[in-house]
Amino acid sequence: MIKLSVVVPVRDAEPYISDALTSLSRNARRDFEFIVVDDGSADATGQVIEDFRGDLPGLVVLRNETPVGLADARNLGLSLASGRYVTFMDGDDWLAPGYLPGLVAAIERLGCDFVRVDHVQAEGRRRVVHRAPLAVRETVFKPREHILPARSKTMVDYPYAWAGIYRRDLGELLTFPGHLHTAEDRPWIWRLHREASSFAVVSLTGLFYRRMVSGSLTQVGDERQLHFFDAFELVFDDLPEEFAAKAVRQFCALLAHHLELRERFSPGLRARFERRGADALRRLPQDLLAATRLDPERDEILRGLLEAR
Repeated sequence: MIKLSVVVPVRDAEPYISDALTSLSRNARRDFEFIVVDDGSADATGQVIEDFRGDLPGLVVLRNETPVGLADARNLGLSLASGRYVTFMDGDDWLAPGYLPGLVAAIERLGCDFVRVDHVQAEGRRRVVHRAPLAVRETVFKPREHILPARSKTMVDYPYAWAGIYRRDLGELLTFPGHLHTAEDRPWIWRLHREASSFAVVSLTGLFYRRMVSGSLTQVGDERQLHFFDAFELVFDDLPEEFAAKAVRQFCALLAHHLELRERFSPGLRARFERRGADALRRLPQDLLAATRLDPERDEILRGLLEAR
């Protein structure tokens, strides 16, 4: 019986995928399976994955001839998963030895729907630990109770799907909006916290999140960045009134962040992004928008956007 399924979507990660798979081999157990979805890689990623077939027990490989995007690649991996629990890892990240058994031990010890963990951000040789927002550890809570308060960083501000482990019988709650090519984790984490029954946070730090990778969605400035708006349309869809102020504040903060980086966009894409941003702000409940205060610099960016448009 498979205890844990690890879903690894990857595309054009030839320089990094060997590190990722080596770290999985150092976490392997007989009751673990590793589902690698090669999402149409045009480099040697596929060959590197094949080279690990003899070194990584439980390896399952699925190749998309045409890329479908991170969300659908994860969903394909989920559709093949047979474990009691599921976790995720991206193909340019890596794990510390013993991390996956620690994840399984945590969720079995606590008996909840999902467990969230801290992670290490890796940029070159620099390492910074990023902690999940909930300070109380090893205690089971209702996820819905940790969406608020609006003005504090809460668990819906920590969307990383790979920073945790989930019961596979959560079913559709684990799937991602497949039409999104970025920000797919935003509606995902909101839905998980609104609809799942129980969760906990544990102090387990073993996933290394590689930052500033050329070609990653955090670095590119193409049309996929417009999916940020589509993602938040899903967040706001049927949102209970009690969470509206939190969602408005989160959207405004992230919109201002994107606008701070708008120089990465082409002039045409920048104009489209700004237009959609201004339209989205005008569709928000204006009383909540007026009450939303970020830092002075970001407040000024949003005011400037509305005035310019």
